[in-house]
Amino acid sequence: MKSIVFFTGVLILISACNNTNSKIKERLAGTDSVVINYFKGNGSMDTVVAVKFIRDKKIIDQLSEMIGENSITALSPCGYDGSLHFFKKNMVFQDIDFRMNDVHCMQFTFKQEGKTVATALSPEAKQLLVQLK
Repeated sequence: MKSIVFFTGVLILISACNNTNSKIKERLAGTDSVVINYFKGNGSMDTVVAVKFIRDKKIIDQLSEMIGENSITALSPCGYDGSLHFFKKNMVFQDIDFRMNDVHCMQFTFKQEGKTVATALSPEAKQLLVQLK
């Protein structure tokens, strides 16, 4: 009986890990720059402590891949540690908020088809965001 429960749990984890958000990946594929706003890091949006402007296509593609990696149910209330603003031809194309300083709420959140959706913010994504700061 224990092995059946274990096997079922493993199957659920495997299927959850492969739940990518291909729509956001496709949407971000044509962007040419991104601005990252870093907030205080305590979950509140009241203070921007750093702003980074990125035009390096390799980094933009890396961020896009990480954002679309693993869809999850949006966790709330989590707060925010920053925001990403993807641009295409000098116009904001997609806004994405992120939470990375709370192990229980590591996520990217954004609007997709009129709904708020979320994807997991992996340790690698956190490391990249910290390096870019």
